[in-house]
Amino acid sequence: MIASTKPSALEMEAIAARHAHLVQSSSKEGLKPMLICIGLVLYLAFSWWFFSIGHVLANANWGIAGTYLADWVSYEVRPEIEINPDGTMAVSYGRHSPLGKDPNPEWVMLDKEEVTRAIEAPAAATQARSKASSSFNFMAPDAALGAASAADQQTAVASRTEEVVTRAVVTYDRATRIEVSDKLVAATHAGETVTIMVDGSDRVTAQGDLPPWATQKRRGAKITLSFGLTGWAEIEGNEVSIRNRFFGWANFLFDTNSPFFGKSYGEVARLILSGDRIDPARSNLSLAWDNILYNAEWQHLDVWTKLLQTVVMAFVGTVFASLIAFPLCFLAARNITPSRVTNQLVKRFFDFLRSVDMFIWALFFTRAFGPGPLAGISAIFFTDTGTLGKLYSEALENIDDKQREGVKSVGAPPIAVQRFGVLPQVLPVFASQALYFWESNTRSATIIGAVGAGGIGLKLWEAMRTNSDWENVAYMVLLILMVVFVFDSISNACRSRLMGRSGH
Repeated sequence: MIASTKPSALEMEAIAARHAHLVQSSSKEGLKPMLICIGLVLYLAFSWWFFSIGHVLANANWGIAGTYLADWVSYEVRPEIEINPDGTMAVSYGRHSPLGKDPNPEWVMLDKEEVTRAIEAPAAATQARSKASSSFNFMAPDAALGAASAADQQTAVASRTEEVVTRAVVTYDRATRIEVSDKLVAATHAGETVTIMVDGSDRVTAQGDLPPWATQKRRGAKITLSFGLTGWAEIEGNEVSIRNRFFGWANFLFDTNSPFFGKSYGEVARLILSGDRIDPARSNLSLAWDNILYNAEWQHLDVWTKLLQTVVMAFVGTVFASLIAFPLCFLAARNITPSRVTNQLVKRFFDFLRSVDMFIWALFFTRAFGPGPLAGISAIFFTDTGTLGKLYSEALENIDDKQREGVKSVGAPPIAVQRFGVLPQVLPVFASQALYFWESNTRSATIIGAVGAGGIGLKLWEAMRTNSDWENVAYMVLLILMVVFVFDSISNACRSRLMGRSGH
């Protein structure tokens, strides 16, 4: 047994004197980290100046961004208060109100009166003209024309009684409310009240200074009231537009045309399990499921179909790309195919396919084939053929030649050499990479769908273009996330099994 001895201080000094470059760090080596940090700081400063990041952040409208995010998890009820020149009002909720037909929310209080209005009846003059015309004869034309002229000057006055709104009070929450009465709009928010006078036509006049939550671009123009997450309102000369925000997704299961609309979950369950048939031709369960699938506001069936279309696009495009890249990668690998010309031609072909982004291929194939899944499948197929071909050929060039030489030594034919000497080494890698691209293409198929390649991406883009259906956008984004999570877990489990590891 040999005992190790620690060098003495004198021996260490002697070693340092003979090999100073080994024990003393160079001054240049010490400067490298400092120079890297200085270069990084200069690069960030240049980027800050070149892209005007400070100016962009200072002028960004963060309020709009917050409103968009709030729209993802909420919905608005939008009563419109129309103001007549005589000060009376009419309230409407629009054709597609989430409250359904004949809405009467408790947060809108209306004072109504019956008003009798005088209306001119031109029918009397028309009737007199008709009689005068019938009495017209060739013997006395002047007399007939005179009678018709006298009848035109006579007008009958009819009266009509109708119900009108004389006062409207909209309560957003405890701190926010709007009262409209006698051509005056009183808005209260955050302890401040502003009174605004309207003329029933096109002019708006604020009495006093406007608070910070009220804006008016020019005198007499409309005034916008911003109440944060609670909602907002617009005041014009003849109309007050209310936007009251509520948390949640309105009518997610049943739209306003469904017989189950407005019923609680308990009432719906009782109708499905033991209630009388609403539609004699089908059970209540079948009717409820049909109403959910064909919900006009959320379009569940169409969204789910487009999502499945996206998954199929990613799967088919990846499978075809793997099948084409698999034989071509053997031609691109230098250690498998000795011909340099063949190697270069195949590799340049791979470079051409993958140098054009999938998004650009999607635009090209959308013009060639028209909108639809075929354009998306083709875009994924072209891009992934080039990328997988390159990855596969590099994996082949890095194999251990000992296994291949061992199979050759027993006199195996070339195909058997590849089958038993090469494939066992690279096949798990090939399958792992194909599975990863399949999972990645599920996300990519959503993006290329937005340019017309089909799938849920196109549906998502249509919802975003309306600038009002952000809750539908949130719904589709959540569905995409769920699908990506599921396929990511499946892909990871398959790759772990192929690579001989237990999945976690």
